[in-house]
Amino acid sequence: MVSQEQRRRQLAREKFLRQQQRRTDARRKARMRNSVIASVLGVLLVGSAVSYTAGVFKSDDKKTNAGAEVSPSASAPSKAPDPCAKPAPGKAKSLSWKKEPALTIDTSAKYTMKLATTCGDIDIAMKTAAAPHTVNSFNFLAGQGFFDHTKCHRLTTSGIYVLQCGDPKGNGTGGPGYTIPDENLKDKSLKGNVYPAGTVAMANQYDASTNQGRNTGGSQFFLVYQDSQLPPYYTPFGTIDASGMKVLKKIAAAGALPADPTTGNTAPNATVVINKATVTKS
Repeated sequence: MVSQEQRRRQLAREKFLRQQQRRTDARRKARMRNSVIASVLGVLLVGSAVSYTAGVFKSDDKKTNAGAEVSPSASAPSKAPDPCAKPAPGKAKSLSWKKEPALTIDTSAKYTMKLATTCGDIDIAMKTAAAPHTVNSFNFLAGQGFFDHTKCHRLTTSGIYVLQCGDPKGNGTGGPGYTIPDENLKDKSLKGNVYPAGTVAMANQYDASTNQGRNTGGSQFFLVYQDSQLPPYYTPFGTIDASGMKVLKKIAAAGALPADPTTGNTAPNATVVINKATVTKS
């Protein structure tokens, strides 16, 4: 015959097992949801809740509810150590222009963009001849200090593998006020609808389901840290050097935070801030 104390202990064990199962189920659902979000990004593109709300690097507003489905019994994941330094003093500027800057770069010259980030320097060889409007825009914006003190607001860790930056608002909704045309979509590096590791490309508002949103690049861009399956809709305009890739992979290794319930963004766990962006001609 089971004693009252034994029965009490049995009920406590059963309650504990039920709680553990609920937590396991909640974590599994969260992982599945994040995987779906990242996969949707691979079909849509990295954009913002307002200015970039329709594609892979867009459609943040459509993912608003995606981050709000976590079961109350789910335990919060422990935050990984931040491998990056504190940002330099200062804040992002609020700048806007009505139209694309005049083309002033030398399209026959080589241009390099340096992102001096809190996690290390990332040097990017720009594809001037193939993407002159894009390189010219970055040359202009960097010269205005547009990217200085801006944080990289999204890191995707499933489906596609990119770090997205270039928004002075830091939430995926910002831009320079003007748009630039799509360029270099037939780049030889884009084989089999794959953006290879080391690629730097533009975010935009293109929606493949409606064929709307061409030529809507602004200031947001993404850095590919691992080969990513993506259709060739996003201007590839640069290649990251070896030391920059080490920095990017360090950022990726630190992982991403849970999706923001208001934007759907999965911000990097690392504090990734562009202290200074410069474009130089050689």
